[in-house]
Amino acid sequence: MILRLAPADLAQAAGAVVSFALALAIGALVLAATGHEPASVYGLMLEEAFGGERRIAATLTEATPLLMTGLAAAIAFRAGVFNVGAEGCFYLGGVVAAVVGYSLPSWPGFALIPLALIAASAIGGAWLVAPGLLRARLGVDEVVTTLMLNFIAIDLTSWLVDGPLLARGSANSATQPIVAAAELPRLLPPTTLHLGFLISLGLALAYGAWSRLSAGGFESRLVGLNPRFSRAVGIELSRIILGAMVASGVVGGLAGGIHTLGLVHRFVAGFSPGYGFTGIAIALLARNSALGVVIAAVLFGALSSAGANIQLFSNVPIEIVEILQGAVMIFAVAQLSVRWPGARSAA
Repeated sequence: MILRLAPADLAQAAGAVVSFALALAIGALVLAATGHEPASVYGLMLEEAFGGERRIAATLTEATPLLMTGLAAAIAFRAGVFNVGAEGCFYLGGVVAAVVGYSLPSWPGFALIPLALIAASAIGGAWLVAPGLLRARLGVDEVVTTLMLNFIAIDLTSWLVDGPLLARGSANSATQPIVAAAELPRLLPPTTLHLGFLISLGLALAYGAWSRLSAGGFESRLVGLNPRFSRAVGIELSRIILGAMVASGVVGGLAGGIHTLGLVHRFVAGFSPGYGFTGIAIALLARNSALGVVIAAVLFGALSSAGANIQLFSNVPIEIVEILQGAVMIFAVAQLSVRWPGARSAA
């Protein structure tokens, strides 16, 4: 069966591009006001993000964890659950994958890598069971519970790498490096692009198929759009809400595991620069569509990859990139829409 892009998917993807374009317009005004030439700066950023195989690989490497956390947020948002706990799941998945990756040195890679990723996914899903139950059974605000759990997860992993899991002889807060067999294969050596990017793309495709072709995807969308109607037609809201929360945690934990095995190769304090929170903006910008998440993740990855390099070749401050990211996040929550022939509104 071939999964075709629905007109609504194309409209949502176009809406993400329009939001990004508006953010670029704001960035151009800021650049002009500070004495920089917007066209030349944007040209340099484009060159640094996509100008050649190595730069494209760097952009896609940056996009990989963002794609995963964007999907984690989209799964929950689709069911009307505003989960902001992907950051905590990312940390926990990362530390669990690291422990598995260095604790079984005699295992072959084809067994060790899946085990580490499954363990990372499991801890991520388990971490969000409690807030899912509180939301589904008692109506407790999931924004509060998942936000607080982020701090607990980050502090817990910091304690672990400063204590029981601290590598011997290490001056930094870090675990031992994972064994070579646990490292995800590189797609374009010697670049940092690894197999995790293909895994994230496959997961986006699976999410798109589930959301468009399955009964579960339809029920999730219906609950997100109108909970009262969903209850009236016999859909069990608590099941959908809890399932969405746990699935979101599973993907968030998997994202952390992939980041450990594919790029960092150990767990360190400050493991994430905010991938889980950026994933929220990506899901909002994408309107929870699979294609939109992929496009938005690549755009944010390009900003991150190019922003770190333009300071080497110009006097443009890194804050300009942060302004662009902030503007994108603002437009992400605006109800921008793009008309597409045959498209209808979709959650």
